[in-house]
Amino acid sequence: MTGFKNFLLRGNLVEIAVAFVIAAAFKTVIDATVALIMGLIGKAGGHPDFSSYKPGGLLVGVWITAIISFVFVAAVVYYLIVKPYMAAKERYFPDEPEGVPADVAILTEIRDLLRQQEGGGAHAAPTTPTP
Repeated sequence: MTGFKNFLLRGNLVEIAVAFVIAAAFKTVIDATVALIMGLIGKAGGHPDFSSYKPGGLLVGVWITAIISFVFVAAVVYYLIVKPYMAAKERYFPDEPEGVPADVAILTEIRDLLRQQEGGGAHAAPTTPTP
């Protein structure tokens, strides 16, 4: 029983489960948005479903409809989810400025102190680390 409890509580199992539930719910929002866009296209230029289009007897229309739907799904996800998320992330959690990592700075200080102890004295100029 302990092993099962550890399996359930260790790692990101709950976070992954929540992500799947949210993704499934969000899929309906994306599908509805794409249906709305396809409906607007249908209003402007006729029915947006090309499924009945069969040049030479091939079901090319189904493929065309799928490609158009995919492009709109990608556009909805990018412009309504990814771009606002990245803007909010940059605004509320800006990237830390580039600089010397703390471990490199400490090692540089140790190196400079060792040089001073070896006879370099106070005249030894500390050097900056090269990345």
